[in-house]
Amino acid sequence: MSQADHATNKQANRSQSDNTAELRKSPMMAHLLDALEKQEDIGHYGRLTFAMIARHFLSDDEIVDLLSHQPDHNATDSRALLQQVKQRNYNPPKRERILEWQAQQDFPICPDPENPDACNVYQELNFPPDIFDQINNYHEEQVKAEEKQNS
Repeated sequence: MSQADHATNKQANRSQSDNTAELRKSPMMAHLLDALEKQEDIGHYGRLTFAMIARHFLSDDEIVDLLSHQPDHNATDSRALLQQVKQRNYNPPKRERILEWQAQQDFPICPDPENPDACNVYQELNFPPDIFDQINNYHEEQVKAEEKQNS
């Protein structure tokens, strides 16, 4: 391996760890990452939540690698889930949605559901600005559709 290749790999590894460190600023995401690294089954909604949030911080390959070690969930399943999330451009879920999903499975996505400040990734993480633009556009379209329906 040349020195340039080694430097590129070192930079990529630093970026990966920086992005993982950013994700770990959310106690919920740290909880999910820990479980994924231990190859614990985080359930369908845990995987969906993870993919919807992690795609803004980690590479596709990193996400697929973490998700593909789930019981009954291989790399193909993981890529399909990630592709669905990206194609539909899902925004990270709100705390309320996470708690709804958690009620439908055994694995606790939100490790501290009694804390009203827990699992609010919009407060815990620094998302790219375009996420908030997409959310605002969605809400504006909803208002326009309601106004059109009511007129």
